[in-house]
Order: sequence, then C-alpha cells, then structure tokens
Amino acid sequence: MMQKRRRRTTVAVLRQVLTCAIATIALVALLSAHVQVIFPSSEVTKLPDKLPTLYEFGYQRRSRERSWTQEFFPPHLSKVPVRAGKVWQLDGANRSSNLDKLWRRPPNRNYVPCVVPSSLYTSPPESQGYLLVHTNGGLNQMRAGICDMVAVARIINATLVIPELDKRSFWLDSSNFSDVFDEDHFISSLANDVKIIKKLPTELANASRAVKHFRSWSGMDYYEEEIAGMWKEYKVIRAAKSDSRLANNNLPPDIQKLRCRACYRALRFAPEIEAMGKLLVDRMRSYGPYIALHLRYEKDMLAFSGCTNDLSPEEAEELKEIRENTTWWKVKDIDPLEQRAKGYCPLTPKEVGMFLSALGFPSKTPIYIAAGEIYGGESRMSDLRSRYPLLMNKEKLASAAELEPFVNHASQMAALDYIVSVESDIFIPSYSGNMARAVEGHRRFLGHRKTISPDRKVLVRLFDKVQMGTMKEGSNLSTRLIEIHKRRQGSPRKRKGPISGTKGMDRFRSEEAFYVNPLPDCLCQTEPPYTNNSHATK
Repeated sequence: MMQKRRRRTTVAVLRQVLTCAIATIALVALLSAHVQVIFPSSEVTKLPDKLPTLYEFGYQRRSRERSWTQEFFPPHLSKVPVRAGKVWQLDGANRSSNLDKLWRRPPNRNYVPCVVPSSLYTSPPESQGYLLVHTNGGLNQMRAGICDMVAVARIINATLVIPELDKRSFWLDSSNFSDVFDEDHFISSLANDVKIIKKLPTELANASRAVKHFRSWSGMDYYEEEIAGMWKEYKVIRAAKSDSRLANNNLPPDIQKLRCRACYRALRFAPEIEAMGKLLVDRMRSYGPYIALHLRYEKDMLAFSGCTNDLSPEEAEELKEIRENTTWWKVKDIDPLEQRAKGYCPLTPKEVGMFLSALGFPSKTPIYIAAGEIYGGESRMSDLRSRYPLLMNKEKLASAAELEPFVNHASQMAALDYIVSVESDIFIPSYSGNMARAVEGHRRFLGHRKTISPDRKVLVRLFDKVQMGTMKEGSNLSTRLIEIHKRRQGSPRKRKGPISGTKGMDRFRSEEAFYVNPLPDCLCQTEPPYTNNSHATK
C-alpha cells in the first residue's frame, strides 16, 4: 500500500516538472518570435554586404549554375547607407512572401529554345555573288540588322561580307565589327547556313556594284525575285541600310530559326567585352539579386522624342536644337505634352523611383543603371537615389583602368550594359527603345526571365495626380500599379501581330518586332514531366 502511494506521489511530481518545462519552452519561443518580427519604424540599419538570407539559397543555386568566378567589389566601391524613411509594417511571414513574389520569375510553361534546322534544310549552295552591308543606328539596332542580313544572304544565295558598323550616327563610334563582336565565332557558327568572309576579294574591289535600299519589312518574294534577280548584272550588292528590312512574320520556319541562331548563338560580343561584362555581373551579384534598370533618360533620346517634362526652358531649347540639326531625324515639331500623355516619353528618374516603391521593392534593393550619361547629371538622379541608395553602374563597379579600353566607344559600353541587363534577376526599361526590346527578347529566349514593362501611359496619369495632390503615394497607388503590371512581366505569349485597321507600312510598323519575342518561331513547348499524382491535370 505504501509503495503505491509513493509511486503516485512520484508520478505527480514528474508531471508538474514536465508541465513547467513545456511552459518555459513555449514562453521562450514566443518571446523569440516576437523579437524577430517587430521592426522599429524610426530607424533603418546600415545596408549589409548582402541581402537578407531569404535569397541566399536561391542565389547560391544560381551561382553554382554559372561558370563565372565570383568577384568582390573593388576597393574604391564603398557601401552606401540607407536613408531613414517610411518602413512598411509587415510581420515576418508577409514580408518574406511579398519579397519572394517580387523576385519570382513568371511561369515558363515548359518553353525551350528550338532552333535546329528541319530535315529539308541544306548547306548553302554555290554563291551567286557578294552581299555588302552598311548597318545603321546604335548597337542594338545594328545587331538586329546584322541578323536579318544573315537571313537575307541565305535567301538570295549570297556570300556575306562581314558588315560595316555605323560610324556616322549620333554617337560617332569608330568601332569595327571585330571590336564589338567575336568575328571568328560569328563566321564559324553560321558555316552551315551562309558563307561569310571578312573582306571582299581584291579582284572585285573595283567591280561595279548595286547600291540598294532594301524595302522595309519585305518577305520572301521581294528578295527571291527583285533582289536575287540583280545577280544577272552585278556580282556585288551593297545594302545601304540594315534595320527592319525583313518581315517579322510569314517567313519559312527555317529562315526564322536562322535569325535566332544568328542573334542568340552566333553574334556574341568580343572576348574582352564578354569578360568585362561577366565581371560586372559578378560584382553586382555580390550584393545578391539585382534589378537592371534601363534608364533611357539621355540627351539623344529626349531630343529625339521631344519629351521635356521636368526640364528647364533652357534644357528644352537645347534638345530642340539637337533635333532640328540632326538631319536623319524626320520629325522636328513635337508637342511634349501630347507625347507624354500617349506614353511615348521615357519615365524620368523620379517617376522610376515612385514606380519601384509602389511595386514594393525595399530601399536596399541593388539596382544597376544601364545607361549612358543621364541628362541633367546627378541632380536629376537625386530623388531616385534618396529612395534607392544602392544605384550602381559601370563606372562604380569597375575602376577607370578596367573600363579604359571601352570608354570612348559607345557601342562597346552599350554592350557591357546589355550583358548585365540580360543576366539580371529583373529587367525594367523606362522606355521601349531598341535596347529594351532586344534585351526583353533575349531574356524570353533564355527562359522568360522576369522583365517588367511599365505601362507609361497609365503611370504618367497617376503620377500627375500625385504631383497635383489629388492622390497620395501609399497602399492605394501601390495596389493599382501591382494589379496593372501583373501581366507585364515577360511571361510566355505569342508575338503580337499588326493592330487591327492599319494598312500599308503602318501595318508592319504596328507589329511586335521579331527580336522582341521569338515565340512561336524559336521556342517550343515541351511535355511536362510524368507524375503519378492522380490529381494532376492533363
């Protein structure tokens, strides 16, 4: 009897001890969680060397997938403190969920590159003559033109002479093809498609040649009949311009695939540019995932577009004079208010800052500015920098000595921006110019990497309301902009055709350009992996 009572007493004591222990553990866990999710609104700590651990696993995984060596920031690059300001009050779970959504890629829907020629595709037959090409425009306009001329050479059965780059455009860049692109790789990669040589044979140097402005957005009939018919009289045909000379649609599948092989496989940058570009990418990645912002707020763009919002009368007059004195810009009289209302103007640096804040990007987000000299200099960047202090560019990521080989060549500097933009976690263009379209198309080809395309027409209307005081920055504006841009993030879709009702050249001009979206011609949808899950959809 006494033994049973002792056992009961011992059991009771053990239960009490165990209960106290559990209560203590629960209390400690609760206090720990409470401390982790409460952030003081009155101060923001100094920016750490890397972004929060939320991204570290994904970043390490992506880093392993790359062959590039991790580099650290050069000594002259200092860490930038974050300005104290408004901080969204979110609990830990919501904060992690929102950040994860911001950086998450759109669903790829199993699309993969498919650029292998069909079984009917043959090696190039004996050449009928030589095609000389004078490219025109900036880097990305020339890139698209070069790739189109590869296809044209195939169609008219020509030997393509390495194209001549534009040295007379606004940028006055003296670079040759081999200074910007890997010439040998270009020739060897397309050996089964088109014969390419570096120079015209000396015996044809003085031969008569046809100088031809190929008709814009032309199809097979034009090149097979009108242009190829010129071989009867000439051994050399010179294309006076290269941009937009080939139709976006209704071409044979093998010609479309050739355009993609030329653009995304053969036309890579010169080894020195590739190496420097990858170095810049690695230095950006030392801060974690980053946004590449193509901030097209440069003098030439503002002069060309006639956009003067937030500029002084003196600045507006300077841009007008540039436009009037540039002979190959056809439109001279432009209404800046009408341009902006229609969404034809690049976003200002201030508007870009408002846009990123409304989407929910935190102030410590690393941002690479892919641009030349911003019109108005640092003063025009002040508002954007106050919101996002970690603004980087080529000049901040690399030393003057590292950039010295490229600095006086606009195309080579633009190529560095192109590489960093294609490899970014998110690409955001402030204007849909040639580079923005080229980078978007390349990112689609590489797996539909996230590209956020601002709806400028909507944005300027809302931002004007904020400027006039009829709307405030905050949750209302944020909700509207997030909803508007849900379907503007680079997810898979077919290339857009012409706008209904347009005719003639306007019909072709209204189409989405081939290199903006190579789907369906160069991207194919594979079958999803087999699963035993009985609830899987078919």
